[in-house]
Amino acid sequence: MASPRVRKVADRIKVVVAEMLERRIKDPRLGFVTITDVRLTGDGQQASIFYTVLTGDLADTQKALDSAKGLIRSEVSKQLGTRIVPTLTFIPDALPETAREIEDALAKAKASDEELAAARAGAQYASDEDPYKKPREADLDEDDWDDEE
Repeated sequence: MASPRVRKVADRIKVVVAEMLERRIKDPRLGFVTITDVRLTGDGQQASIFYTVLTGDLADTQKALDSAKGLIRSEVSKQLGTRIVPTLTFIPDALPETAREIEDALAKAKASDEELAAARAGAQYASDEDPYKKPREADLDEDDWDDEE
């Protein structure tokens, strides 16, 4: 687990990069980008910035981010005010694809459950409702009745 200081720096980098992409970077190749996470090494030398793209091409967005990396890094340097400025690496986040796969699996399971419920609606038992044998009570003979009286 990262130290609280490293986590604070990573959160600050996330905010600065998001503001830069929103306000200062005006590249037409850049789609609607959301910064999902920033992971910073313990020594603060490298920052991995995870992002998702809602509109636009992922490859074009990656090229736009790589071309703006120097400008973003200089702004991160100004905002952080630390001695070491991390090297920025932009990585597409796999979260939307994973979420889509999970949603598809859940939809498939729900459809299967609905089909099973529809098939079960008109079903009848093959024999009795409860086909299992039950232990019988011991049959009392006539001699047993005499003893009880």
